[in-house]
Amino acid sequence: MPPLPPARVVRAVESVRTALQKLTRALAPPPFALLELVQGAMVSQAIYVAAELRVAESLVDGPLKPGQIAEKVGADPDALHRLVRLLATYGIFAEQKDGRFKLTPMARALLKDHPMSMHGIAHLMGHPIHWEDWGHLVDAVRTGEPSLPKLRGMGAFEYLEANAEYGEIFIGGMGSMSSTETEPLLAAYDFARYATVVDFCGGRGDLLAGILNKTPSARGILSDPRVGTNGAGAFLAEQGVSERCTIADGGLFDAVPEGGDAYLLKHILHDWPEPQALEILRNVRKAMNPGGRLLVMEMVIPDKINGPHSGKLVDLWLMLLVGGKERTRDQYAELLAKAGFQLERVVQTPAAISIVEASPR
Repeated sequence: MPPLPPARVVRAVESVRTALQKLTRALAPPPFALLELVQGAMVSQAIYVAAELRVAESLVDGPLKPGQIAEKVGADPDALHRLVRLLATYGIFAEQKDGRFKLTPMARALLKDHPMSMHGIAHLMGHPIHWEDWGHLVDAVRTGEPSLPKLRGMGAFEYLEANAEYGEIFIGGMGSMSSTETEPLLAAYDFARYATVVDFCGGRGDLLAGILNKTPSARGILSDPRVGTNGAGAFLAEQGVSERCTIADGGLFDAVPEGGDAYLLKHILHDWPEPQALEILRNVRKAMNPGGRLLVMEMVIPDKINGPHSGKLVDLWLMLLVGGKERTRDQYAELLAKAGFQLERVVQTPAAISIVEASPR
């Protein structure tokens, strides 16, 4: 994978892209510009079908006619042609003069083995259960409460556990998004000053392994309630860091491993309303070394009015599912202060995720 550009360069490019998007919409009649946005859900569903049928994999060995693709993936030739024809207009696949379709860089990102694969998230975003969840967004907006517990008769986490097949798809989708953030986080922040890094509820340890590989003198503690089943031990051994890493089985509201110099909370706090978020933060505050640092890794909503940010969309998703939220810098400062921390700085990365660094007060 090529080196990541600095965050400031990425933000500058995003500003230019946003300006061009606004210009494009300004040049179109407003009803047509709105129509294009409304139809975005249909494009998401088309991408989901391509991911479900593994269309990208069928083209790995070279361009094919639509009928050949259909034969490989088990689809109707005419219907498959119409699907890839649409996606090609968005740069997902490309049609050659001879009528064959080939992979494009975006199509390659649908491959399961791509270094930054989007297959998992594409598969999740078009799944019927996910669509049904979003069909009840209006209820969440009307009431200010998550609609999923009313729809499913249980909370989101309980539902994912009770429905293992969809739970696997959901976790896979989240994992594909999370894995794209590891390199941007490592590029944006120097972890070398920490002797012991605790990744609290850190899954199988992707980020922690990256930090330990980049900081050979550091030791790590991975805490997660699923470490016995999510392959964390084998993954850390595969990454060559298992001898410098301790694995602890613990949940979000359990006691936090003590003695860390840096505590990582990656996509943890945004799942929870303030009371639960404060409970997690206070447990971390009790466990950390004097002079330690808390590193909250979330999509921090920018203060700029009407500025585009993917965190604003995720914020609605959290409201819908669990009653959580993405927060602004000021909201994090207020939340951290209530838990005994002082916000030191917010470090942007080349991705949408930022690092909120805080110290104990």
